[in-house]
Amino acid sequence: MKTRKRWVILLLALLFIVGMTVFIVAERAGAPSSEDTLEPTEQIEESDNTEEAGFDKTQYSVDQPGSLWWIVNRDRPLPDGYTPPDLIVPSVRLRLGGGEEQMQFSQQARPSLEAMFEAAADDGVELVFGSGYRSEGLQAQFYNSYAARDGQAAADRYSARPGTSEHQTGLAFDVTSPSGACHLEICFEGLPEGQWVQDNAHRYGFIIRYLEGKEAITGYQYEPWHLRYVGDELATELHENGQTMEKFFDLTE
Repeated sequence: MKTRKRWVILLLALLFIVGMTVFIVAERAGAPSSEDTLEPTEQIEESDNTEEAGFDKTQYSVDQPGSLWWIVNRDRPLPDGYTPPDLIVPSVRLRLGGGEEQMQFSQQARPSLEAMFEAAADDGVELVFGSGYRSEGLQAQFYNSYAARDGQAAADRYSARPGTSEHQTGLAFDVTSPSGACHLEICFEGLPEGQWVQDNAHRYGFIIRYLEGKEAITGYQYEPWHLRYVGDELATELHENGQTMEKFFDLTE
């Protein structure tokens, strides 16, 4: 009787082992391998997408007045008498009264401007909107006074001739400090306001337009206070690579 029980137990154990073996083999046969998880055609498509993942320089025109990436310089003047159609006084601290022409800025860039000033304030830095839009007539007043004081050659290094100023686009402005220290001077870069702008302006779509050491490309001396709105994507690209708009868009000789 005991012998019969042992045989029954052994038979059941054998059947269990055989059943588990069959189950494991079947599971392994049905599971996809790591090589089968991606079809060859899918791998090719991923490679193609990687190649096409570069920066799209055609999103905005560099020639169209009012375009976000419109490039204005000595060799690329504005249309005669151009006035931006969307000028508005931003809700930030202004250097002059709100009725002054220079206190206007482009409506399309206003939200980013105000967000940047708010972010700076959160970091304990107060920015001041020094000078925004300038008509061709106002720019002529500035340029002529500088040329009379310092000579035309010197004025050309730091002031745009009438009809060629970025300020006339409504997309550029000069940032300054509440104290007025280093206003429109290179020493602005050493102030807390200047340092904050250098580190953070690109996060809000602004670039320091006239970079240090790039005078031969931009035509102007280093101006750490002159900011130009180009949108977050391009601003980050230029900031990370230390490039000017002229160089990035292949407009240099």
